[in-house]
Order: sequence, then structure tokens, then C-alpha cells
Amino acid sequence: MSTELRRLRNYIGGEFRDAADGRTTEVVNPATGEAYATAPLSGQADVDAAMAAAAEAFPGWRDTTPAERQKALLKIADAFEERAEELVAAEVENTGKPVGLTRTEEIPPMVDQIRFFAGAARMLEGKGAGEYMEGLTSFVRREPVGVCAQVAPWNYPMMMAVWKFAPAIAAGNTVVLKPSDTTPASTVLLAGILGSILPKGVFNVVCGDRDTGRLMVEHPTPAMASITGSVRAGMSVAESASKDLKRVHLELGGKAPVVVFEDTDVAKAVEGISEAGFFNAGQDCTAATRVLVHESIHDEFVSALAEAAAGMKTGMPDDEDVFFGPLNNANQLRQVEGFIERLPAHARVVAGGKRVGDKGYFYAPTVVSGLNQDDEIVQKEVFGPVITVQSFTDEDQAVAYANGVEYALASSVWTKDHSRAMRMSRKLDFGCVWINTHIPLVAEMPHGGFKKSGYGKDLSAYGFDDYTRVKHVMTSLDA
Repeated sequence: MSTELRRLRNYIGGEFRDAADGRTTEVVNPATGEAYATAPLSGQADVDAAMAAAAEAFPGWRDTTPAERQKALLKIADAFEERAEELVAAEVENTGKPVGLTRTEEIPPMVDQIRFFAGAARMLEGKGAGEYMEGLTSFVRREPVGVCAQVAPWNYPMMMAVWKFAPAIAAGNTVVLKPSDTTPASTVLLAGILGSILPKGVFNVVCGDRDTGRLMVEHPTPAMASITGSVRAGMSVAESASKDLKRVHLELGGKAPVVVFEDTDVAKAVEGISEAGFFNAGQDCTAATRVLVHESIHDEFVSALAEAAAGMKTGMPDDEDVFFGPLNNANQLRQVEGFIERLPAHARVVAGGKRVGDKGYFYAPTVVSGLNQDDEIVQKEVFGPVITVQSFTDEDQAVAYANGVEYALASSVWTKDHSRAMRMSRKLDFGCVWINTHIPLVAEMPHGGFKKSGYGKDLSAYGFDDYTRVKHVMTSLDA
């Protein structure tokens, strides 16, 4: 007996719509491996309609006062709190994440981030007006950039949607957002919530695959393209956007080094690192995936980390003992399995290293030691519940190993030596350096990387500024 699949729809110009040509794709629950919904596979006509709706809405939204935009965002935040259980249910179905952790670790930060940007809407800053040339007064205006084409990833579909729309809308822009083709459910639910509060056309959702995203980025209407995704996807977006000189905001991959010095409390470090490495099945671009530990405590650390991994559980969302859920999709499971299958002979799997069960896309928390700097699993992003361990001899070698990858998003240093921590924070070539912790984020501080981790900032006043443009106005005092 077949179960009828739920139908998800685009949200364009204040209305839910099917794809213009009727095409759909199945959406799979990664905890079961079974389809539970269909979503539009949007094409050119759908992208055109969404961009037209956003462009039509832009002048009116641009001209609202910061106080009006703040009020709207605060209403959205309140609505998220009121409908938290619906949002959690949609996100769990999207991703297979544990229900309890989704409720406690995602809803409160999302609400806080929306409220932060509601406040930021009223805090536009620029240089003070002044006479920098005799008889002439200059001042600076900060203005919204226009229509923003945004593409969100599948690892945190709900929260990353917030990171996209909140600063853009706070600054007076209008938005066309595409969720990942594997996780559209929570974003479609968000669209209905935002649509009940914002003027029609300010926020639009177009479901689809990478071709849909390409059509959005290449479309002549958006002034800005923003993506959170893989390095390959980011490079493609940058190339496409360059053809008409769109602004580009890229938050891409990571390979966070975790530098553990010999004076560290091993038990505390292992606890923090294992949680930061395996949370969300390691599907986090800032995850503590690449541990560099001083040779004098290497064996002790590896043993303790393997024991911690063995004590962590993956499983179904409603199991209260579960720390993380499945990998997001079958392709991601194959990717993680491939990294382990291709390990060099000198590597040693000391925990995990295998799929869990035959239903859904679960993978055991895994620790791999005995690795060299040029090994594939050290250099490339696994994006799964896999932590690698290398040893180093001194601070200089630790820095060289840490910086010796193409990513530069996040890092952490574990030491009781304050001077060493300060030296390392200066030398590490990453957008974030945590000291004796790893992975906490706050709305007030910027998130973003260097090198192939992309450019632009999410969160903070810096993230808000990315969605504005600067205009110089000069007036004669003699007129």
C-alpha cells in the first residue's frame, strides 16, 4: 500500500504555487530513506516570476523606516517561538536530527538572530557629515542593495535561511531564497510565516536543484547573490555572478584545525572536541574535524577520544539518547564511506568507521589516527562524523599543519598558556579562532572565512553591512 506524498510548493508574490511546468522532485527523510513529500523542480518561468515579485516589492520595502522593518522582524521572531513545534517537526523530517536537540539548539538561536537583526535595522552607521572641501558638505548614505538571490544548504536548512533573510530584509532588501533540493520542507513553512507578516513579494521561496540555483544567480534582476554551500558551488556562483558584476557573498567549506597543546586538561578537551566534532553528524563547516595534538599526549588523547566516540549514539530522531542523526542523503553517505575506504595503509581507525543499520543514512562516530598532512582525509572536507588526529612536535609545526589546507573558516586552540593562545590566534589563518572551546556562535560576532572558505560575513553588524551599499552625497553650501 502506497502512502500519498505531501506536496510542497513555491512561495512567490505572497502565494503558494506549483512549478509552472508541473515538474517535481521527491524529498526523502534521511532517517528512513523513504520519500515523504514532493517539491517543485523550478525552472526559468518560476525564477522569472519570483524575481519579478521581489523587484516589484523592493521600492516599497526599501522606503519603509528602520522602525517598521524592526517591528516586522520582531513579529517574525515571536511567530517562530509560537510555532516552534511545527518548525522542529519540519526540520526533523528534513534532516533526521534528534527532536530534543533541534528544539533546544536551533530554535532559540534562530529567534535571537532575527531579533538581533531587527535591532541592527535601526543602527545603520556611516561617517559624520562634514566639510572636507571648503563650501561643500559631504555625508554618507547606507542603502539596501536591491533584490537578493540566496541559496541555503541542507545541513541547517532552517537556521541558514534565517542567516540569509534576516540581515537582507532588515537592511531593506527583498529576497528570493532557494533551499536545498533535499531539505525544502522547513523553508516552505517559514515562507508561510513570513508571508503573513511581510508585504507580498518581500520574501519568496523557489524550490529546485542546482540548475534552479544557477538560473537565480544568472538572472539579471538580483543585485546580490549569497550562497552557503560547497567550494565547487561557490566558485560556480562567483563565475556566474561575474558576468554582470553582481555582489557575491560566499560561506563555503571548512576543515577546522583543533590544536591541542601538552598543558591541556585532556578530559575536558576530549569532551568539548568530541561534541563539536560529532554534533549534527559532523555536517557543519566549523566542526572540530581535524585534531592536531602535541606528541607528548598524543596516545593518551587518541585513546580518550576513541572512548568518547564509542559512547556517542546515533539513531532515530525521537530517541532521547541520540546525540546526532543520519547523514543528510545517500550521496553524502557514499562520500563519507569513500573517505574511509580510501584511507592509506598508515592510517588507523580507532573508533567507528562503518555504517549503522541498513535503513536511513546513519554512520558511526569515527576517529582516525596515524595520519600525515598530505593525506586526502586531512586535506579534504568529509562533512560527516569523522575526526582525524595528527601529532605535532612544537608550536611552529602546529601552525604549519593547521594552516596547511585550502580552507580557512574556523579553528580552535586548547592550552592553559595565555601568551601561547594569543600567539596562535594571530598566526592561525582562519576567520574564527576559539580558545579552549569550539563551535559556539553568537549573533553579535561575525562568522565567515578566508581562502576557499569564501568571503563575506554572516551574523553581526558586519553581516548586516554586507547587505547594504554606501553612497556619498555632497552638497554646495552656496546654493
